[in-house]
Amino acid sequence: PEFPGFTFVRSDKSKSYFSRTQVKFRRRRECKTDYYARRRLIQQDKNKYSTPKYRLVVRITNRDVIAQIVYARISGDFVLESAYGHELANFGLKVGHSNYAACYATG
Repeated sequence: PEFPGFTFVRSDKSKSYFSRTQVKFRRRRECKTDYYARRRLIQQDKNKYSTPKYRLVVRITNRDVIAQIVYARISGDFVLESAYGHELANFGLKVGHSNYAACYATG
């Protein structure tokens, strides 16, 4: 239906509005990193100075299991050691390198 006097629609957000908005971090935009959780996961106690805080990171792909011991620095995360599910073939496990038992054995 037509409304008299409503031909012009005012835009709420002008060019100056968009020029002031700040873009989120790339990994936040991709929904890959929750920085609120990450900060609490890697933050070390202040009385331990520059001692690294290690964490076990497990990634499960369609064909493999990856277990890594990782610590964080300002320049990025560093992998200390890693183990892969396909290495289980060296210990006699020929198939099923990405199932639940392989995750347990890799860890």
